[in-house]
Amino acid sequence: MRYDTEQKQRTREKVLQVAAKAIRGDGPDRIGVAGVMAEAGLTHGGFYAHFKSKDELIAAAIGQMFLEASAKLDHETNGREPAAGLAAYIDFYLSKKHRDARDVGCPMAALSSDLPRLNEEARAEFAAGTQRLAQVIQGKLSELGHEHPEAEARSMMSELVGALSLARVETSPTRSNAILTDSRRLIKQRLALES
Repeated sequence: MRYDTEQKQRTREKVLQVAAKAIRGDGPDRIGVAGVMAEAGLTHGGFYAHFKSKDELIAAAIGQMFLEASAKLDHETNGREPAAGLAAYIDFYLSKKHRDARDVGCPMAALSSDLPRLNEEARAEFAAGTQRLAQVIQGKLSELGHEHPEAEARSMMSELVGALSLARVETSPTRSNAILTDSRRLIKQRLALES
């Protein structure tokens, strides 16, 4: 019985990873349950062993996206001094690689415009994920002695999401790269993250 429970959990995680990638790449309205299940190597009929509805899948996939985003933030900041960790995270977030990897990137940039049309459960997952990321950034800013770390964390996240979103829609590669470069430099400068 234990194997079945563990196998079911691994299968659910695989479906969530596939769904998260599809939602980021195509948007929540454009994914289909059959396509997600096929991409995960499963049958459409197996879907209901894991989720009650497509809406439940989308909400759970948003939670998965934020787990991945939190892991990336932890990877960039853990084991480093707070300033160096936040600078590394900004460098990653506003990189060409992240800009070009829409299907595996930040859920905030990928879903912000879709969120008002999603159900309450999906919006709650998004809000909880955003809050968790903000708390980590706030903690690092607090360690650095910033006077208003909560407000500065929200502002930093807003700037990161805005700059990434603008860089993704800019049709000129030169201007897109400039958005990333200038925003990286100015955010780090404003938060005194560079020596």
